[in-house]
Amino acid sequence: MAREAQHRRSRRPKGRQIGYARVSTDEQATEAQEIELRSAGCDVVVQEHGSGASRARPALLRLISDIGAGDVLVVVRLDRLARSVSHLLQVIEDLTEKGAHFRSLRDPIDTSTPQGMFSLQVLGAVAQLERALISERTKAGIIAARSKGRLPGNPGIRERKPEALAKMTAVQKAAYGRRLQSTMNQWLPTVRRMRPDHNWDDIARVLKQRGLNWTPERLRRAVRWLVTEHLAESTLLKRASPQPPEDRLMTLVAGISQSNPDLSLRDIAGQLERLHERTPRGSAKWSASSIKNLLDRARRLGLVAEPSASS
Repeated sequence: MAREAQHRRSRRPKGRQIGYARVSTDEQATEAQEIELRSAGCDVVVQEHGSGASRARPALLRLISDIGAGDVLVVVRLDRLARSVSHLLQVIEDLTEKGAHFRSLRDPIDTSTPQGMFSLQVLGAVAQLERALISERTKAGIIAARSKGRLPGNPGIRERKPEALAKMTAVQKAAYGRRLQSTMNQWLPTVRRMRPDHNWDDIARVLKQRGLNWTPERLRRAVRWLVTEHLAESTLLKRASPQPPEDRLMTLVAGISQSNPDLSLRDIAGQLERLHERTPRGSAKWSASSIKNLLDRARRLGLVAEPSASS
C-alpha cells in the first residue's frame, strides 16, 4: 500500500498544490482543514465562509480563475467544495479546461490518476441517472394531476400570492446566478480587457464572433450582478468615454487580439468586416496592413503585449 501511494504521488503532475477550505459560517474556523491540507503538501490555502447551499463562492471562483496548468486544487472532503454532484462536475470541467487537476483527501477522487478519473466518471453517470429519474417523476406527477382534474404547478403562483411569488423570484435569481458563475470564465476576461474603453455593443459583437450569444443589455445586466456579488470590479460599469473613431478602432483591434492571440492579421480583418466596422478611411474592406498599424499603435500605448521572439 505504501509503495502504491508513493507511485500515485510520483505520477501527479508537477505544479502548485492549492488547498481550499470552507466552513459554513463566520463563527466557525478553518484551522482543522488548513492543518490537513498543509500536511498534504499545500503551500497555499484559500479560505471561504459560506453555507453549503450558497451559490456565491467568490473565493472559489477567483481560485479557479487564477489557477494554472499543472496545479492541483485540493480539498479535505467533497462537501467542502461542491453543493451537488453537478456543481462538482462543473468545477472539475473548469479546472480541466485550464490544464489543472482536482484531489479530495478523504474521497477516491484524484483527476491526475486513472483510478480517480474512473470514480469521477461514476459520479457523472449517477448525476445523469438522477436527472433522468427526476424528469420521469415530474412527468408522471403532471399526468396524474391532470387525470384528477388538477392543474400542475404551484397553486400559490397561479393565485398570485405574494409569498409564493417572492419565493419563485428568489429561485429564479439563484438559478440566474448559477448560470453566470458557470460561464463567466468564458466571457468575463474579454469584458475586463475592453471596459470601459468600449461600449457594450462593441463587446457583445466581439463575443458573438467567438460564438457567445450576448446582447448588450444582457451583458450589462450580467456584469452588474457580478459586481453586486463582489465577483467583478465596479469599474467595469463606468460609463464609456467618447473616443475618436481611430482610437476606438485601435482598442477594438487590441481587444480582439488579446482575446485570441493566435489570430492572424487577416483573421482580425475578417472579423471586423463581419462586424461591419469601417476602416479609419471609411472603407468596408480591411487590409492586413491596416490591422498591423492599429496593433503597432496599441503596443506603443501598452494595450497589447509585444510579440515574443519565437512568434
